[in-house]
Amino acid sequence: MNSKERLLLLALAAVNFTHIMDFMIMMPLGPQLMELLKITPQQFSLAVSAYGITAGISGFIAAFFVDRFDRKSILVFAYIGFLLGTFSCAFAPNYELLVAARVLAGFFGGMIGAQVLAIVADTFAYERRAMAMGALMTAFSAASVAGVPAGLWLAAMFSWHMPFLAIGALGLGVLALVAIAVPPMNRHIAERPTGQKPFQVLSDIFNTPNQMRALSFSIVLMLGHFLIIPFITPSLVGNAGFSQDHIFLVYFVGGLLTLFSAPLVGKLADRKGKYPVFVFFAVLSLVPVWLITNVWPMPLWAILSIAGLFFVFVNGRMIPTQAMVSGVVHPQKRGGFMSINSSVQQLATGMSSIIGGAIVAKSADGHILHYQWVGYLSMLMILVSIWLAGRVKPID
Repeated sequence: MNSKERLLLLALAAVNFTHIMDFMIMMPLGPQLMELLKITPQQFSLAVSAYGITAGISGFIAAFFVDRFDRKSILVFAYIGFLLGTFSCAFAPNYELLVAARVLAGFFGGMIGAQVLAIVADTFAYERRAMAMGALMTAFSAASVAGVPAGLWLAAMFSWHMPFLAIGALGLGVLALVAIAVPPMNRHIAERPTGQKPFQVLSDIFNTPNQMRALSFSIVLMLGHFLIIPFITPSLVGNAGFSQDHIFLVYFVGGLLTLFSAPLVGKLADRKGKYPVFVFFAVLSLVPVWLITNVWPMPLWAILSIAGLFFVFVNGRMIPTQAMVSGVVHPQKRGGFMSINSSVQQLATGMSSIIGGAIVAKSADGHILHYQWVGYLSMLMILVSIWLAGRVKPID
């Protein structure tokens, strides 16, 4: 990997860091938001899902035009809109306006992930792509190690508004880095077939079974993943007696481990094959999923060990997934397909939060009830995703 590729990945990882932070920080703020805003678990799940559902809608709309423009231009446009939404969260005075701000952030955020992945896929050949995806996924690790603990500290010291203000301010610097480090990405425009109809991306997907399988794989995997995510923190606090002051340790330990594991998983997937590595980590992830959704009062070290396993195994299955899905379409149509893929992933994320919120309940003493049933449903989705992943074949 040369210096230009490293700088490109650094800029894209910085975009992902702020993008992921904006989404992740909502989960550990759950107990604080439910108490301060006087909202129920169902209302909290709606605030979480508002981002995902709106992002899914905007990603779907973007699929019909993104391949006509420079990928860098689309990324900059979407990132500016995302920052506006994040700053809106920072100044939202109540629950209703917070949800509205999440909708705004999600509308533009839904375009970001697809463009980042399309830029990486256009830059790195399939044989090197998992390595690049692994480097990109360190943004998730950095968000967990530094971002979430810092955000929780800001929320504790000032208010729940402050993490969003900090993310927005950091994003202004990231925007400058993108302008410098990301080159024009327009080769796909020259290779784009002439006379292509506006809705060609949809007809291509419906007429290509391999792309349909890839999208189904994405949907099921994200459903299984985000069914349990919104209520991890409330469950640790309410069911395991975990101190709200120690929540940052869960993200710190998990993120620190994935900071080292993500690049190794990427290299392993390029060397041993994307599908075998995905299956390995997907099967292993069943263990911490069960433990987290059936948590009981236990020592701090035990909870942090479970969280560490969860982060490493879930991160490990996502890296080969991104490489596999990006390889089912040719570069000149990749932007539209990845936007559709991002759209269905975001919609799955939003729907899973609503499904999870409909299953769980909160007792008078603060316990989160029926969370284990959410865990069993998540495990079923993981097993189905393994079967679907085996039917996805790369073409580039």
